[in-house]
Parts: sequence; C-alpha cells; structure tokens
Amino acid sequence: MRIATYNVEWFNSLFDNTGALIDDDSWSSRWDVTKAQQTAGLGVVFGALDADVVMIIEAPDTSPHRDARKALAHFAARFDLRAREAVTGFTNDTQQEIVLLYDPDVLDAVHDPQNAADAPQFDGQFHMDVDVDAHPDPITWSKPPLEIALTTGSGPVRLIGVHAKSKAPHGARNDAEATRISIQNRRKQLAQCVWLRKRVEQHLAAGEHLIVLGDFNDGPGLDEYEKLFGRSGIEIVLGEGAEEQLFDPHAQMVLSRRFGASPSTARFKRKGEPYLQALLDYVMVSQGLRQKAPIWQIWHPFDHPACYADVVLRDGLLAASDHFPVVLDIDL
Repeated sequence: MRIATYNVEWFNSLFDNTGALIDDDSWSSRWDVTKAQQTAGLGVVFGALDADVVMIIEAPDTSPHRDARKALAHFAARFDLRAREAVTGFTNDTQQEIVLLYDPDVLDAVHDPQNAADAPQFDGQFHMDVDVDAHPDPITWSKPPLEIALTTGSGPVRLIGVHAKSKAPHGARNDAEATRISIQNRRKQLAQCVWLRKRVEQHLAAGEHLIVLGDFNDGPGLDEYEKLFGRSGIEIVLGEGAEEQLFDPHAQMVLSRRFGASPSTARFKRKGEPYLQALLDYVMVSQGLRQKAPIWQIWHPFDHPACYADVVLRDGLLAASDHFPVVLDIDL
C-alpha cells in the first residue's frame, strides 16, 4: 500500500465556488505559475504517485460557499485518479484544510476524532503554561489535525494528518518584533506538539497501528530558537526518551547527524536570493508498522533520481507546489 502526505501550496485557488477547476492562464497563488500550469503539474504528480491514500495539506477550502470534497472529486475525475474519495475533519477559517484522499476500492476511511482528559478533541483547547508565568495558557489549532480510522486488508490503522503552526514572524515591523513573534510562535508550536504527543501515547497504549503525517513547520536544528527551548516539536511527537517512539528515517537522519547533508521536503523561493530548502514534512510510524517492511521516499525533483530523470514529472513537481510528496510504501 502506498500512503503519501503532500502539502499543495494554495490548492484552494485552483477551484471556483462550485468546486470546478479554474484551468486557465490567470495567475495561481504560486509565484510566476498560472492556474493551468499548477493544475497540470498536480495532475502529473498525483497520477505518478498512484497512491492508495494521500493526506493533503493545504487542501481546498470548506466553508458555507465551498466544499473541499466536491473540489477534490472534480480533480480526481479530471485526472482519473484511483484515490477519489475525500474525508474531511474539523474545518478551519484559513482556506487551507487537511483532507484525506483515498481509493475506496482498496480501503475504508472515516473521520474518527478522539477525546481524553489530558488530550482533548483537536477542535477544542489544550491548556499549557507556555510563557512561564505559572498560569496555563489556552492552546488551539488553527488547522485541527485530521484523525482517520482506516480499515485495510490486514486490519485497522490510525492516521493523524497534521499542519502545525508556522514559526515565521509574519507581520513583524522590526527585528525586535520579529524575535518576539518568533519565540511566541515557537511556544505555541511546541505546545501543539505536546498535545499531539499525548494523543499518540493514547493510541500506542491501546496497541494500535499509527501513522502521523503532514507538515510540522519544524525539524531538528531548523532554527536558532531550538536552543532556547531545548528540542524541536518533531522530537516531542516522535517521543524522544519515551518507552515507545514513533519512527521517521528522515527525522532520524537529521537527529543523528546535525552537520552534513540532510533531506528536504520543501523548497522556498526568496526574492533576489537563492532557494531555501527545509525538512518540514514527515511520515512517522509506530513500531508495529516499522516491522512491516516500510520504504520511505521524498519526491524531491533534484534529490530523487527517478523524479529527476522523468522530465515531465520533474517539471510537474516544480509547478505544483513548494513542498514535495513524502511517500510510504508498506505491506498492509
């Protein structure tokens, strides 16, 4: 079975309010890419993936006037994708949903949110003292994680799709304000990861197979504020020091080697400067799934030999998004 996570930059902008694709030469929300170019690129990438399950980050909007499921059904039909059924969870007001697209001929998938005293439902609040004033602060998700119960040929598997808070200091007017906002955002991002880890431990304690996947906007050694807080959100979710940990080989590679070459899943364009690359997207599995011969790949067009050799796929990946798919092939 092939399970992927893919952050599609401003996927929502490619659809009108009826869910139909706006496949023309107007500009998409990607820099210097038209809607037709981005749509065609996404068709190439999703077709080449041929995945049974895709956790889409920044999926089309669900709101009173828009429906992510309808939009993705039109997209899947346009490119004749096996993964053609969509499952949504708690919606948000960012126009960037988390949606699961899957092949209904291979498995079943339902939104199945969990709740516990120390890890409330993800559309609620989690209380944690993030500013060290002895008063718990209310933590919320702008994009609540999508909790999915999968029924596969070999039994049940839990999925949690994640889009954690960005640490970028958006709106800062000077260096001092940028520092303050960055620290504040990192505190919130780490608190979200603590909340998520508590849910992970809930599933592990129940002996369930679990996959946590998506865009964490974080990684070991990614910014200077990690030293201030001691560890990254990724290390928290993986369960550093815990009896049972999740596993992602790309995270493990960076954690075990702070210097030298490292994998990346995103490539950002900066005006007048070289591209910035980062490892932001992960597919973490429980130890039981790690025993099922999993193979991870990052479809980075310049790091993955097969993606680079296929010119159509390479160009499609570059036009489709500033993130690249992380793919897990596993015997389920």
